[in-house]
Amino acid sequence: MSTRVLALAGLVQALAQVRRVADTGQANAAILTTAMDSVFRIDAPSPIAVYGSVEALHPGLALLRDYFGSTQRDEQLPRLVLAVMQLERRFVRDADMGRRVQAGIRAQSGNAERLGSSHPDVMSSLGSLYAETLSHLRPRVLVQGNPHYLGQATVVAEVRAILLAAVRSAVLWRQCGGSLWDFLLRRRELLSAVKDHLA
Repeated sequence: MSTRVLALAGLVQALAQVRRVADTGQANAAILTTAMDSVFRIDAPSPIAVYGSVEALHPGLALLRDYFGSTQRDEQLPRLVLAVMQLERRFVRDADMGRRVQAGIRAQSGNAERLGSSHPDVMSSLGSLYAETLSHLRPRVLVQGNPHYLGQATVVAEVRAILLAAVRSAVLWRQCGGSLWDFLLRRRELLSAVKDHLA
């Protein structure tokens, strides 16, 4: 459960940034970098290697602590988590799409190394990759926010790029043995693992 909860923290942390960007047009730079770096660490040996450190996941772990402790106030966030988990199930069953997404990520890896994974050019390319692939799967992940920002192409591309990072974390969650039922039914065990990491 210890490694599993790190992937879940990565997922929740990315989706919290999706919510923030959709509402305000601005991401937290450090959290955004953690999310986008994870996209390019396809062959990392462990969840910690995917995100860089446990400390980088503290915002997501704190969100999980609040959710499992029933003090989380954002009702949209758990819905987004469930939607992305369902999307991940469809995605991993589509081998052709998996190859297209991985090829698209690898095509941007040079730019990400040179410019940084959260550079606008990289984010725009990853946003387009999401639009051309994962956005065609059902259920679609519906992001609510401020229409002023969601009407801007750069913000929409950023939201899609971060959703790609969220799916990356959902894949990792599944690879670590996590399931939708864990998220819904094993709250006490997950909360205990979260608290261990935050201690």
